Amino acid sequence: MEPTPLPFDAPLDRYEQQADSILAAFRAGDPETLTCFKHRLPRFLRADVPWLPGDLSNTEVAATPLEVDDARMALARRYGFRDWGALAEHVGAVTQEGSPVHRFEAAVDAVVAGDLATLERRLCADPELVCARSRRVMHFEPPVHGATLLHYVAANGVEGYRQRTPPNAVEVARMLLGAGAEVDALANLYGGQCTTMSLLVSSCHPAKAGLQVNLVETLLDHGASIEGVGTGRWVSPLMTALVFGYEDAAEVLVRRGAPVDDLALAAGLGRLEDTRRMLPAADPESRHRALALGALLGRTETVRLLLDAGEDPNRNNPEGMHSGATPLHHAALHGHRSVVELLVNRGARLDLKDSTHRGTPLAWAEHAGQREIADFLRAHLA
Repeated sequence: MEPTPLPFDAPLDRYEQQADSILAAFRAGDPETLTCFKHRLPRFLRADVPWLPGDLSNTEVAATPLEVDDARMALARRYGFRDWGALAEHVGAVTQEGSPVHRFEAAVDAVVAGDLATLERRLCADPELVCARSRRVMHFEPPVHGATLLHYVAANGVEGYRQRTPPNAVEVARMLLGAGAEVDALANLYGGQCTTMSLLVSSCHPAKAGLQVNLVETLLDHGASIEGVGTGRWVSPLMTALVFGYEDAAEVLVRRGAPVDDLALAAGLGRLEDTRRMLPAADPESRHRALALGALLGRTETVRLLLDAGEDPNRNNPEGMHSGATPLHHAALHGHRSVVELLVNRGARLDLKDSTHRGTPLAWAEHAGQREIADFLRAHLA
């Protein structure tokens, strides 16, 4: 049983009731609730990758005696908080009608729901709200992301249950920007400082809604940096879009002036002649990144060019390129059969496991439902 998100200003006793309910469901052996605890309770998570469950089997997890404090911790994590204390402190602030936390959280709810009337009313009544920031203490690093209302439009990095893209997300963004939202405001996310743009071009929700490109255009129309600002891995909007496989967003950025002045960018965009021209002068790190992007995005001839130049298909991708797995893992995951065949024929090993999920390229293909590629890899293993 996955608890339904409560209203943003629900009192603490409602959360206590939810914690009691999930504890009872866990003790009754409900499989969905067991999964909830396995993925959220710190004692069940991996030390090296704290957002993934550890090695305990479902049977072992089900046999673990849990108490109400465990249920409260799991519930707090469901809402994104560091722990029950952080949730309780937030509830104490948000339930004070008219408090800064109450006003901000009510506006966030309007943003993610696409409730333009409520959002407009709140912005008119409180013009400073458009520059306000979240005060939630999360269970990520850093613990306070400090997102603005505009960041929530990207549906990325903030509370998981609020990562939604309403059909009128473009109108929501325009309303916020028209009210004075800082288009390149930074939030503390993913180990760095991110703009709405960098979050947007790496988010599946606006892409699935068919609004990612329109939102990119909207941010650019309001002055968003085409080359990016911030710190960490996700500064460049163009590189970020390519790393996460959002080619349409990448092409818009190029069309609007993003420079293609890097071997990896040229390889990711499938610009074979540019890749060939840049390759002789490229340093080893740029070549490594180029092979990673070429394989991830299915650029067969680009991958062939890089392999001919001596790139090793059995190295894990570099940092910032979904490291911990090889080019073959990513080509298999994304269904790029011609790249998979090329890599295998050029010596890519099929037995290498990624460092995060501990799976082979075949396991990745099976996980993604890439049946033809899975059959191909299975035949070569045999």
